[in-house]
Amino acid sequence: MPSAAERTRTLVQSTCSAVLVVPGVEAPLPEQLVPEGRTVGEDGEVYLLFPADSPAVRAATHAQDDELSAVLELTDVAPVSVPHRIRGRAWVSGWLTRVPGVAEPGRMLLRLEVGEAYVDDLWGAQAVEPDDFAAAAPDPLVEHETELLQHLASVHGGQVRELRTLLGERAAGAADLRAAPLALDRFGLRLRFSDGHGPRGHCFDVRFDFPEPVADVTGLRRAMRTLFEAARS
Repeated sequence: MPSAAERTRTLVQSTCSAVLVVPGVEAPLPEQLVPEGRTVGEDGEVYLLFPADSPAVRAATHAQDDELSAVLELTDVAPVSVPHRIRGRAWVSGWLTRVPGVAEPGRMLLRLEVGEAYVDDLWGAQAVEPDDFAAAAPDPLVEHETELLQHLASVHGGQVRELRTLLGERAAGAADLRAAPLALDRFGLRLRFSDGHGPRGHCFDVRFDFPEPVADVTGLRRAMRTLFEAARS
């Protein structure tokens, strides 16, 4: 399974929603604290791109040499329709400073030096040390996961449903059991099964591990082909 640091790093570098919370800073519009872009530097620092007039930029400017604490809050929502769509949340907290002269006119890059992090997702909840966050790598499928899950749901829905045959007694007597691809990483595919009886119906998740970790989309295609063949055999 991916480590807590890898999962946190993946969320930071994914397209999931994020908001920067700076104590004492309020924004007239919530989207003013939503970074337009984010990336992670070589030493594990998180770089956030904001409009130059953002309340976060003004706060970092006024703080100057004082330490300005901030928390990057991330919310990961499944890109396909499933019951209980929030897959996880992460919090990356630290100290915020400006990085002048890097962004294009009208924009400002802010640097969040990571002090601590915490992730609570489908794997569980766990704290993450800054050094572990800096050393971790995002999942190689992170840039493609949304598209891949939506493709599985819309084009390969029948094959995804066939995976219920691998559940054995757990799926016995559940002819109307539905399946939706919930999450995908280099180690495997997670499906959410539900009985289809509305939002209060019963649902559960099942993880299908790949024979070996995949490094790219090409490797994923081979792994998925193996998985679908196992369901048909």
